Amino acid sequence: MAITYMTKEGYKKKMDEIAYMESVERPKISAAIAEARDKGDLSENAEYDAAKEAQGLLEMKIAQLKDLVANARIIDESKLNCHEVQIMNRVTIKNMANGMQMEYTIVADSEANLKEKKIGTSTPIAQGLLGHGLGDVVEIKVPAGLMKFEIVNITF
Repeated sequence: MAITYMTKEGYKKKMDEIAYMESVERPKISAAIAEARDKGDLSENAEYDAAKEAQGLLEMKIAQLKDLVANARIIDESKLNCHEVQIMNRVTIKNMANGMQMEYTIVADSEANLKEKKIGTSTPIAQGLLGHGLGDVVEIKVPAGLMKFEIVNITF
C-alpha cells in the first residue's frame, strides 16, 4: 500500500474512527448476530444474513483504516512555507477565463473534503498547483478541458 501523508489531526481522526468501530460498532453487530441466531433456523433467516454481511463490511473497513494509518507519515507543519504551493497550504486561485476566485486547502487525499474546500494532492487542480509560486499562471487539465489559473495567495 502507498504511503499516505496526514496531519496530526487527520491521523487522530482515523485512530478515533478505528476505536469507535472496534468498541461500539463491532459489539453492536455481534449482538445482532447472536439475536438472529437465537431465532432458530439460520438457512432462512434474513436478519442473520444481513448481520453477517454487516460484520464482514465492518471488518473490511477496519482493516482498510488500519492499513491506511500503518502507512501514514505525519506532516511536520513547522517545515511548511508559503513560497510555493505545497501540501497544507491554503491557495487562492483566479480563473483566468472568468476572473472567479476560489480558495482551497491542499491536504492528503485521506483528509480531502470538498465541502470544507479541502482538496487532495492527487486531484488535477492540486497537481497543477503544487510547486508553483505566487503570481504564477498554471494550465490545468480538468474534465472540462484545459483551464488557466493564476495563484493569487498562498497561506497556511
